[in-house]
Amino acid sequence: MFNLNWFDVIPVLVTFLCILFVQVLNIYLNILNDEVDNKNIDLVLKQKELDFSPTDNTEVTTSTPTSPTNGKLEKQTSILDSDSGISLNSINTSTTTTPPAATAATATTTTTTPTYSTHNGFLTHTLSFDTFCDEYHEDEDTISLENLFPCDQTEIHASKKISFIIEELLQTEVNYVNNLKKGLENYGYKLQEEEDLPDNLRGQQRQQQLLSNISEILKLHEQEILPLMMRNQRDLKGLFDEFAAHFEKNHFYCYVTFTMGKKSSMQLRQENREFLLNYQTLIKDKLGIDSFLVQPIQRLTRYPLLLQQFISEFYKSGISCKPVLTAVCKLETRMRRALDVVNQAEEIPNIDELNEFDLLQQGNFRRSTEFDAQHFPTKKKYRSKVFLFDRSLVCAEVRKKRLTYRHHYNWEHVELQRPLDAPTSNANKIINLLIKQSHLQQLEKDKSNGGGSVITLPGGKREEYSFVASEASVVKQWLQATHKIIEIARHEHAQRNTFSLPMHLVLGVFLAIWLIWQYV
Repeated sequence: MFNLNWFDVIPVLVTFLCILFVQVLNIYLNILNDEVDNKNIDLVLKQKELDFSPTDNTEVTTSTPTSPTNGKLEKQTSILDSDSGISLNSINTSTTTTPPAATAATATTTTTTPTYSTHNGFLTHTLSFDTFCDEYHEDEDTISLENLFPCDQTEIHASKKISFIIEELLQTEVNYVNNLKKGLENYGYKLQEEEDLPDNLRGQQRQQQLLSNISEILKLHEQEILPLMMRNQRDLKGLFDEFAAHFEKNHFYCYVTFTMGKKSSMQLRQENREFLLNYQTLIKDKLGIDSFLVQPIQRLTRYPLLLQQFISEFYKSGISCKPVLTAVCKLETRMRRALDVVNQAEEIPNIDELNEFDLLQQGNFRRSTEFDAQHFPTKKKYRSKVFLFDRSLVCAEVRKKRLTYRHHYNWEHVELQRPLDAPTSNANKIINLLIKQSHLQQLEKDKSNGGGSVITLPGGKREEYSFVASEASVVKQWLQATHKIIEIARHEHAQRNTFSLPMHLVLGVFLAIWLIWQYV
């Protein structure tokens, strides 16, 4: 055994305590910074509350701790931080009608925050699809003792219809994984081995264009989704909770990437249609590559349908197991919202006239919304689709079935503001986009290209766009998405100068010092 003395223990202990002190100091500084930011936010909200007069039958929503209304949007939007260089103005001037019956329920609703992790010493964030969509159902995140403790699921498994739905969920998942593996084998490396393979299908890059990221989707389902289903067959709450966690960690973003590559894949298949048909006959594939590449979207669509059947039978059977019901409703909502983002991503490849602007360098796609837009510098009005990415906002003009790129703006260069002179009936449907002084010089060429006058506001800001939605709810959802993106950017900016040591580095240093002391 080991013989230890004080000379062995003291150096290692001092090193460990120093590293622990650095970590604790880092956490303390982060908490201190958050408290300062929250105080600044509260001051801004109080000042804006004094300047805002609510309309009839409406209630001003603020982020004060005593407010019984849903504070999720207000907390996300109140991110006026002078240090980060990112701000949104007039964000709490929106009004929401809160029914009395919903007040108590929203008081127990928990907020959703991004998950942060370190990778190679750099801060990264993971965002779920539902973070950027409309607010949760109130029943999903309500904290109650009934949801915290497990319930007897015997009654659920005793229902033949529910058992059939679960069995179908598991069996179709097995078939889906097998179909992806077989299709990837047939149209992946086996296709590349063909001697008469056309040149525009040869090589890894062309294979990536043909199949997109189908291998990433297969890896997700084969290594994560199918195993969690198999090990939780008798624990439905665990199955639904673990499944929902993958959406919260943004693991299903691979479907968005797959959809964005759909157009180029279809073009490549069309160019080589004759060869692919002959190859399909050669390998005796009855369905073909087109049917193979449509399976991912079909599978993602099938999930919420099966869960809706489960929820319907759950109610019909009169089963009293609320934790399972809460978990399945939560998962179904996340799946539905993920499917909405996937469907919106299909329009991104249709944007024309991008020139040298690369959408793939703008981070993850979050959502798209259609507005009636007015570009102030050129005085042009047109129907526009606004695409939100992690790094920028992209405006495209809608021309029948085409989308034409117009402008893009990085988040650190813009502010969003509600118009002060708009009629009360339309105030909640309009958002103005302002350019900051630091970015105005880069846009001076717009004057010569498009003409028109430029509206300059106090503080060196310029009105760039006005977006008008058909309904106030559309603006509300869109603001939730933009505010969350800017909040993440602010948090990342605050973390740039924070000193932090990865845990594997701490353990490695600890072990190295001990070994050196023992053997040198």
